[in-house]
Amino acid sequence: SPAMLRGLKRIGVNRLSMGVQTFDNSRLDFLNRRHTAEQAVESVRAAQQLGFDNISIDLMFGFPGQTIADWQADVDKALSLQVQHLSAYSLMYEEGTRLSRLLERGEIAEVDEEVSVQMYEALITSLERAGYRHYELSNFALPGRESRHNSSYWHGVPYLGVGAGAHSYDGKNRYYHPDSLSDYLSGSSLVLEELTKAERYGEYVFTGLRTSEGIRLDVLEQQFGATFKSYCLHNAQKHVDAGNLVLQGDVLCLSRSGFFVSNDVMSDLMWVD
Repeated sequence: SPAMLRGLKRIGVNRLSMGVQTFDNSRLDFLNRRHTAEQAVESVRAAQQLGFDNISIDLMFGFPGQTIADWQADVDKALSLQVQHLSAYSLMYEEGTRLSRLLERGEIAEVDEEVSVQMYEALITSLERAGYRHYELSNFALPGRESRHNSSYWHGVPYLGVGAGAHSYDGKNRYYHPDSLSDYLSGSSLVLEELTKAERYGEYVFTGLRTSEGIRLDVLEQQFGATFKSYCLHNAQKHVDAGNLVLQGDVLCLSRSGFFVSNDVMSDLMWVD
């Protein structure tokens, strides 16, 4: 609402991220969202009128029955709003959710995998043509408007989480507060989630390859040792040969074709004892 936006502006908030998901009201109903497409547009416009110039919106693709033309309409609508950042994700069917139950009962069907790939390709093409940088698998930004918050996760920067259930990371291990608000308020101790070297290596590879910068093999060797670097290079070679990974000097990154098989590539680079 305008009142909330004024309050956010007053206390110094300078970036907004809105979970629009789609500009199609029937699909918003399908997701049980409490907003309409019209309200989403009004919220973006209201924020812009109050001086917010760093706005991100989330979109979702791969709805049952959605066509490439439907998806292109959502992308075009997002571009017409002239936001600085856009995140886009394929619809996921999490176990135990209403959507997964509808799928199991045959009441809905997942979109064809090839159609989903074409939707992602259309997204990349449209946003790059409009001047957005594809700096992470699911994220696009105008120059200088990349998400500093998420980029910290992808680059292994330590962070502090405050509140019940919040996680923190010190560069080697994670810590989290209990989910219970009463336990948090009573000062219950942080729980340590200790990571092995292999787990930290896996996270470095997984998060690094999601970004346009890729992974620095010299940094990998510095942090994890020559054995891990050799292992990574050995397992990466078949993907380099297939054109899904690009090795330039000491940097390994996904190619454009690699975007579409990123999970397969990353899983092959994970450490297996």
